[in-house]
Amino acid sequence: MRLSSLLRSAAAIVVAAGPLFAAGPPTRLEVTNSLDRPRAGETVAVPSGTAPGLAAAELAKVAVVDEATGKPVLSQAVDSDGDGAHDVLVFQADFAAGETKKFVLKPGERAAYRKGDFRVYGRFARERYDDFAWENDKVAHRMYGPALETWQAEPLTSSTVDVWCKRTARLVVNDWYMVDDYHRDTGDGADFYSAGKSRGAGGSGVWKDGRLFVARNFRHSRVLAAGPIRLVFELTYEAWDAGGAKVSEVKRVTLDAGSRFNRFESFYSVDGGSPVAHAPGLKKATGAAIRVEKAAGTIRSWEPIKGDNGNLGLALVVEPASLAEVVEAEGNVLAVGKPTASRPAVHWAGSAWDRAGEVKNVEEWDREIAGFTERLRSPLKVEVSKP
Repeated sequence: MRLSSLLRSAAAIVVAAGPLFAAGPPTRLEVTNSLDRPRAGETVAVPSGTAPGLAAAELAKVAVVDEATGKPVLSQAVDSDGDGAHDVLVFQADFAAGETKKFVLKPGERAAYRKGDFRVYGRFARERYDDFAWENDKVAHRMYGPALETWQAEPLTSSTVDVWCKRTARLVVNDWYMVDDYHRDTGDGADFYSAGKSRGAGGSGVWKDGRLFVARNFRHSRVLAAGPIRLVFELTYEAWDAGGAKVSEVKRVTLDAGSRFNRFESFYSVDGGSPVAHAPGLKKATGAAIRVEKAAGTIRSWEPIKGDNGNLGLALVVEPASLAEVVEAEGNVLAVGKPTASRPAVHWAGSAWDRAGEVKNVEEWDREIAGFTERLRSPLKVEVSKP
């Protein structure tokens, strides 16, 4: 089965089942896990307009209740594209193998968020030479802004994706930047990974005439959705030369609570020349064990971290139908897509540090990647149930 679900912004699909409710009453949903294995903390997504009371302007006030227990479920209205209107309601739940759960959506009844509800976070960090840093309860990353290009101590021009090795569910971005001592592990992890000018953990460029062409550091950023369940932000890259074609990019990144995998969407604009090929990749570090599963659209790396700080697993996932070839170039392993003018180009990238204690070896990392791709192939089925 193809990974067509990679092109969806949600981890679920919605199928209308019969007439929708009149305005006012709660909406009832039936959500089914079609897999023969459990799904923990899976994201359910309900597009705006699914039923009366779920219009874009009302979505942020909708409360979600587990029908079986009567308990409220944390939810979030998300503006996925930054147009100022909420387009999807997301919440998370655990599902046993083959299980169907029922939920009630009540317009106008959502409780206010508390600080402890937030499991995702991201922001522009001007105090750290214009980083954009983001995280959830599993992983943390950063990408580089304009001030880093001219920093006297260590200038760096790169559109890479950097990784922070964290071993706490706590959100650490603000704490680590505040103390400015995050290259030393004091209990929560540290910035041990060196992405440099490579593609790091899922950075991308474009492939043309057998060469990789990459952007400089991002120039602008904006947060579209700030949690507590889903983080969405965009980075804008100024035009760069790609073998005679001028390419610019808006990169949209989505990370859900509990997930090790970011969803990257690249909206390219090409001025002159033929369409370019999207080329995301992973850094091929010294001593890294690389595994390529082209039929599944996955590339995996498992590498030792310098200073006897354990091992880091990286993974890249693309839709196999869009994959032209896997190549090594400039210290990276790249999943080169087929040249196309379609927008956006999509890939997923994730990481796991063995010192965090959840993914302890490369075999477990392989199982984690396989489970992720399986869930992409079989999204939750969400139906509006009959009143």
